[in-house]
Amino acid sequence: MPSLHTFRLDLTWELLQALSRVDRFAGEWAGIERREGRSLKHLKRIATVQSVGASTRIEGSRLADDEVDALLAQLDISKLEDRDQQEVAGYFEALDTISEAYADIRIGESELKHLHKLALRYSTKDAWHRGGYKQRSNAVEAVAADGSRTVVFATTPPGVETEEAMRALVDWYAAPAKVHPLVRAALFCYEFVTIHPFQDGNGRMSRLLATLLLLQEGYPWVQYVSFEHEIERRKNEYYRVLRQCQLQRPGEELSPWVHFFLDCLVVMMEKLRAKLDAKGSVTALNDRQRNILRYVQAHAGAQAGGIAKALALALPTVKKDLELMVARDVLVRAGAGRGTHYSAP
Repeated sequence: MPSLHTFRLDLTWELLQALSRVDRFAGEWAGIERREGRSLKHLKRIATVQSVGASTRIEGSRLADDEVDALLAQLDISKLEDRDQQEVAGYFEALDTISEAYADIRIGESELKHLHKLALRYSTKDAWHRGGYKQRSNAVEAVAADGSRTVVFATTPPGVETEEAMRALVDWYAAPAKVHPLVRAALFCYEFVTIHPFQDGNGRMSRLLATLLLLQEGYPWVQYVSFEHEIERRKNEYYRVLRQCQLQRPGEELSPWVHFFLDCLVVMMEKLRAKLDAKGSVTALNDRQRNILRYVQAHAGAQAGGIAKALALALPTVKKDLELMVARDVLVRAGAGRGTHYSAP
């Protein structure tokens, strides 16, 4: 097994297959981008809302995607008194900066500190440490729905050890590439979150950095589907794999982490394909059905009764339209009975 930085990696057939699948899609993307044109702008907005919502919820925020969407649509930084709103606003600005300027962002310590400062820009509780390396010991923690926290693994001690670890990481990434760019991105994110260089916000930073590195390495399609949303969906697996690898430190074997990272990309890729394929079905909808679709896109988890009331439609008509739209993969249905609800794929 080749040594990568301080890691070991067994390039299994499954990993090679995943790399091949993602690279094939990247090769197809230029043609897809030309063909889809304006529709990608809408997908990017949905992905941005999902990314901001998911990444902040992983860290304990309670805002659902529709609440995030409403906040971003009427963002007023002078009124961000709630911690969840502050974190959403900061993450959005950091993600937006990456989207607009990724080609010009160097992967260096000063740039990472600036991105951290931007991500926590509006968080009053983080004002004392944002943009600087940690001053106190911290740990990777999993946050449960009730707000309780469980230590996943210990991190690099603050001070000289963190500074040296971060210097080594950015130097390694800046060196001539000897491994596949997707593997390099996965390893960088793993090492970053394991060092945990900042007092808080490291999980959010690692997800921002994943998007930044993937964009820089030539995978622009990641802007149109949410990496953070996929991590949130698999949060327990995410923490389990991190812990599994970190417990071997130093010199850990990182195949489980790289496999998880690549599998997230493969799932995201297939979701994006499905959304693009569904666009053809959307064009076949009538005006009433398009209104229903727009409502559900803006109100994830909407139920038939709420849709009928909001759009002043007969409930039987709405139910019939929803059945058709689910069958065409325009909408996704979840739950059962009175708990049945709908969202855009």
